[in-house]
Amino acid sequence: MQRYFVDGPASEEGVFVLIGDSARHIGKVMRMTAGEEIIVVSEGTAHVCEIVEIGAEVSVKPTGRIIPSPEMPVKVTIACGLPKGDKLELITQKGTELGMYACVPFAAERSIVKWDEKKGRKNQERLQKIAQEAAEQSHRTQVPDIRMPISFKQLLAIVPEYDAVFIADEEDAKAEKRTRFADQLKKVYDNESKSILCIFGPEGGISRKEAEALVAAGAQIMSLGPRILRAETAPLYALSAISYEFE
Repeated sequence: MQRYFVDGPASEEGVFVLIGDSARHIGKVMRMTAGEEIIVVSEGTAHVCEIVEIGAEVSVKPTGRIIPSPEMPVKVTIACGLPKGDKLELITQKGTELGMYACVPFAAERSIVKWDEKKGRKNQERLQKIAQEAAEQSHRTQVPDIRMPISFKQLLAIVPEYDAVFIADEEDAKAEKRTRFADQLKKVYDNESKSILCIFGPEGGISRKEAEALVAAGAQIMSLGPRILRAETAPLYALSAISYEFE
């Protein structure tokens, strides 16, 4: 069954109304008719619904059947130093499929790309749409929150908001004795942490100055193996490792 997200609960009459792209997809692309069933996700719950009416808006009524949530037991936020090209689109799409809770782009010391307010807002809206489409495709009950880019100083300020914070540092990967991410995740699991922030640099990686500042703020260095991963690969590796440990 096709899955769609709606804002807010059902109406007083017990009906969900889908508008915009979702309504067009149901009527024009899928060519559905009244009586067919779809899944509507509202406030984190996936309802099996029957289509009542199709037009510019689509009205559906819950059948009373609920689909179990596939969300990870921990909320994983990915903080990415602004990368070049369409790499952030890839991280958003695949990260959503792998269970990412939120994505926070930040202006790293080695970021070549610069976003002003106008460009940042436009890109954020596009990435949010990519996240919603990926959440529908992967049958999520939450659409990751793709945030506006922040400064490194602002990134440091949000570190205390998380139960566990990790930095992907390629210098650790080069070391003879590396920090095993699996061992660190076991400690997170034992401490029943609810939120994790994973920080990744842009193409040039996290600078030594940034790494030292993050560690001083309470972050831990994590190693993602002996190989140096690309900026768009490392977040997906970390999400897969977290999923393996917790799910």
